[in-house]
Amino acid sequence: MGEFRIRGIRWGLLLAAAALSAAAQMPAHKQGGAAPRKSTVQSAAAAASAQCTPELWKHVYKPARLIVKQKCIAVTGVIVDATANQKQHHADGVRHEPDGDSHGWLKVDPPFADVLNDGNRSNEGGNLVFEIVCRYPISQADAIRACRGYQDEVQLPPVGSHVRIVGTFVQDTNHEKWNEIHPVTSIAVVP
Repeated sequence: MGEFRIRGIRWGLLLAAAALSAAAQMPAHKQGGAAPRKSTVQSAAAAASAQCTPELWKHVYKPARLIVKQKCIAVTGVIVDATANQKQHHADGVRHEPDGDSHGWLKVDPPFADVLNDGNRSNEGGNLVFEIVCRYPISQADAIRACRGYQDEVQLPPVGSHVRIVGTFVQDTNHEKWNEIHPVTSIAVVP
């Protein structure tokens, strides 16, 4: 009798595990929950697959000014010239900031439109800002320490490239409080 009881418990556990597995794979709105909202904020698994480099934060100038909205995100879009309307135009299409960072623009693909805020729309041409840390010579004395001993290795494709940018999604509390990817971990050309 004890053997049948153990087998019954095992079958019960197997059936319960199968039911839980099926429920976990069912969309929330079919389980009686709310329908999913379209959002660019990725699941933890998707963000983890983006493979950010947290050590880059050691090289961010004045990190306290940045509000982290998502530790790691991957966003796609087209690199546009962030210097086109500037006094100083750069062939690589990004502003060369005094703290050594780039200040580039990404015209995000439609699924990522909600990463933009009013600051992006009013001051950044409707584009998402991306900053590669310690990319250029530093002309700002208090920023030298953040870049000391670090050499940027991020590839910057030319303006017009369709890319996937991986990094930390933040809001810059200076300026017009626009959103940006800062620091950028990687940029890759995608179809």
